[in-house]
Amino acid sequence: MKRILVVEDEDAIRDFVVINLQRAGYDVTPAANGEEALRIFEEQQGNFDVALLDIMMPGIDGFTLCKKIRAQSSTIGIIMLSAKSQEMDKVNGLMIGADDYVTKPFSPSELTARVDAIHRRVTMTSQRQEQPDEIISGPFILNLKSRMLSKNGKVIDLTQVEYQIMDFFLHNQNVALERSEILKKVWGDNYFGDIKIVDVNIRRLRMKIEDEPSSPQYLLTVWGFGYKWTAGPKES
Repeated sequence: MKRILVVEDEDAIRDFVVINLQRAGYDVTPAANGEEALRIFEEQQGNFDVALLDIMMPGIDGFTLCKKIRAQSSTIGIIMLSAKSQEMDKVNGLMIGADDYVTKPFSPSELTARVDAIHRRVTMTSQRQEQPDEIISGPFILNLKSRMLSKNGKVIDLTQVEYQIMDFFLHNQNVALERSEILKKVWGDNYFGDIKIVDVNIRRLRMKIEDEPSSPQYLLTVWGFGYKWTAGPKES
């Protein structure tokens, strides 16, 4: 069963989301606030594929809840639900570990499509764990079985999206990849959101893998086009 945690403090919206996701085949666990959601998540030992989190909630808000859930699970897919359309809300959610965002109001078809896309990514990652391969690039090793990235032997925690991006780049080393190509590969053909989600995730990924994120050596920008992965500078 496809398990999803839905956290929304407005009863009408929560009921609307729950009904539509149940119709789409999801096993939905609702929570009315961040405190309740965190308790449920810990009681269930994080046994969810996706979490849908409202940002504006009393007590533990969506941003804080996202951080706490992400700290306990790098594999769960997280979607932020916001009543605002401001760019900063979207960027903040992505930078702290969310995989996607949906802006209210939204249609049942858009919501289901976004949740389905995240769930497919979670499932694909789980299936890839059966493969024993690993990719080596400079000081990095991406283990396709354990879904782990290490740099100089030190493990780097990745979210679902970050892993998919690294997987795509390391399978295409020294190849300039268009932003639209990255969007299609990682988020899928039916993604409704802004292509800027690629840039935000690249920025977040650089903060984890680069010695100096503002002057990247591995994940390079191809101006006016997209991004390229290199093994970094050769040691003298």
